[in-house]
Amino acid sequence: MRASFRLGKVAGVPVGVNWSVLVIFVLIAWTLSASLFPRSYPGHSTIAYLAAGLAAAVVFFLGLLAHEVSHAVVAKRNGIEVEGITLWLFGGVAELKGEAKDPGAELRIAGVGPLVSLVIGVVFGAIAVAVAVAGGHGLLLGALSWLAGINVLLALFNILPAAPLDGGRLLRAAVWKATGDRTRASVVAAGAGRVLGIVLIGLGLWRFLSGAGFGGLWLALIGWFLIGAAGQEERQARMGDALRGIRVGDVMTPQPQTASGDLTVADFVDHYLFAYRHSALPLTENDRPVGLVTLDRVRGVAADRRPSTTLAEVSCRADELVLARPDEQLTELLPRLNECTDGRALVVVDGRLVGIVSPSDISRAVQRGSLRGTTGQSRGK
Repeated sequence: MRASFRLGKVAGVPVGVNWSVLVIFVLIAWTLSASLFPRSYPGHSTIAYLAAGLAAAVVFFLGLLAHEVSHAVVAKRNGIEVEGITLWLFGGVAELKGEAKDPGAELRIAGVGPLVSLVIGVVFGAIAVAVAVAGGHGLLLGALSWLAGINVLLALFNILPAAPLDGGRLLRAAVWKATGDRTRASVVAAGAGRVLGIVLIGLGLWRFLSGAGFGGLWLALIGWFLIGAAGQEERQARMGDALRGIRVGDVMTPQPQTASGDLTVADFVDHYLFAYRHSALPLTENDRPVGLVTLDRVRGVAADRRPSTTLAEVSCRADELVLARPDEQLTELLPRLNECTDGRALVVVDGRLVGIVSPSDISRAVQRGSLRGTTGQSRGK
């Protein structure tokens, strides 16, 4: 999930927000201020309801951020790099550069998020009880009670044993510990995620047809998301299994053709385009990569702007490049591939470009790795 804008860093981890957060933020604030609070605590002004709804929504998202930051902090303590945290429509995601090395690390990383949400819920619940005992009532008590309930509910939902929820990670850790097979554990957790998704879709549609309105459709949408995410996790697990033991240098295209960032798009299209075999072109200075331009980016430049636009202006910047070493395991590279480079990585030795890895290189490696696994199984029978 790509961030639309960055908020800064928390605990040394970049935090971003996707535009879809605005949708759920407005929905929560509107539901609280226009429906839940007026119905439960009548007699206040519209401004008071709006302020209470906005404040509760802001604190709720701060709790989501704390949930994801806890994942990132524990992941870093277990030797996994964290690229960033992105809040989006369905909550948040901590973007980890790699996977847990053992079931124990998986358990710690997955379990801390729901624990943090539970603690937040308990704290707000305790504050709400204290306010009630002191004679407080109205919107303050309502907002505190809602924050307590929603965070406890978030913790309980996240520990459901189904990928991609935190509970799915806990299930994977348990199966991994019991069988010693990471891939099998991932497949089991993904299967549980699909089952939960189907259940949520069925329940959501039933509630919608029963008059629950948007709430039922929202539940069905969450189920649809779980099915898609679980399927993606299973594919990634099987891919990782097929690529295990394969190095970047085994699949890269060595000594790729390069260009200067000063070359105009018009010159590239008119004189160089058909001379290149690949759809991505590294830009270098003194054999060091400084950018990467793809045909999709070139295609996006209008014809009248091509003579005055350089390749450097339309390329992925140096800080957006995915760099790898020839001796690095291919499975360690995969989680780092980002959207800007369209799944490509530049291979360097002492900072100098020596190769490029493209999606087609990875696809061929997966096919060969799967064949190798099948052959091994056949021989074992």
